[in-house]
Amino acid sequence: MSATRYTYLGPEGTFTEAALRTLPEAATRELVPMVSVPATLDAVRSGEAAAALVPIENSVEGGVTTTVDELAKGEPLMIYREVVLPIAFALLVRPGTKLKDIKTVTGHPVAQPQVRNWLGAHLPDALWESAASNADGARLVQEGRFDAAFAGEFAAVTYGLEPLVTEIHDAANAATRFVLVGRPARPAAPTGADKTSLVIWLGHDHPGALLELLQEFAVRGVNLMRIESRPTGQGIGNYCFSVDAEGHITDRRVGEALMGLKRICPKVRFLGSYPRAGVASEDVRPLRPGTTDEEFMAASDWLARCQDGRF
Repeated sequence: MSATRYTYLGPEGTFTEAALRTLPEAATRELVPMVSVPATLDAVRSGEAAAALVPIENSVEGGVTTTVDELAKGEPLMIYREVVLPIAFALLVRPGTKLKDIKTVTGHPVAQPQVRNWLGAHLPDALWESAASNADGARLVQEGRFDAAFAGEFAAVTYGLEPLVTEIHDAANAATRFVLVGRPARPAAPTGADKTSLVIWLGHDHPGALLELLQEFAVRGVNLMRIESRPTGQGIGNYCFSVDAEGHITDRRVGEALMGLKRICPKVRFLGSYPRAGVASEDVRPLRPGTTDEEFMAASDWLARCQDGRF
């Protein structure tokens, strides 16, 4: 395994590369662009890379389904940290291109909902066609296959383009969340501001099946930050759930919730416990009474005394 190689969703000039370069360790790693999310993650599975950075969630479009699905299948991987990057697009064109010259535009499919209103107002007749990534769209413009691409302004230099318009976004404060993924290992120690990610498969469908799953978190005071259903590929009506929960697997409330899920679900995939991006422990809201580690331990001690006849 190459311990110094990190892969990311390429080509060069993607928001994923920009997010990766915010990590301090990126300065000492070989950063290798890959053509797709599956290829990016498979490089870690095969040992060609120590870690991979991929997008997983957008504040406008929601989950990046390719990443969510890839983490749910195949050889297990683990999330070690997350990066949240503010997103604003630039309209990149070949030098000399004017707005009135643009008939075709491209960008990543997740970009389109973030610029749809701007596109309708300024280029209502332009034909949109999706690209594998925003940077790949810039490359296609460079090759003359499209007139313009929505990408990060920083990609202009890489592809010899000009930013005709900058700071394009339909939603203020738009951001994308990326995760650094590696092979499974012991999670880092809790920080007090952590997140635990899982994929959970339901058993046979019956009334209240999802409620039973959610109750494992609710009765232990574990807050869910995201839950998303995804098809399993085993027929209509068969779903698994991608979940982000507040807390660390070593927290008693989280650990017991996972044990409860393991009892009632045919399959649970642990994707990691890791620090929440941009959140300090003092910013985390207080736990609900009865859900601290100390209270769980006190209840466990009480049960042991009862079992020994020491009321």
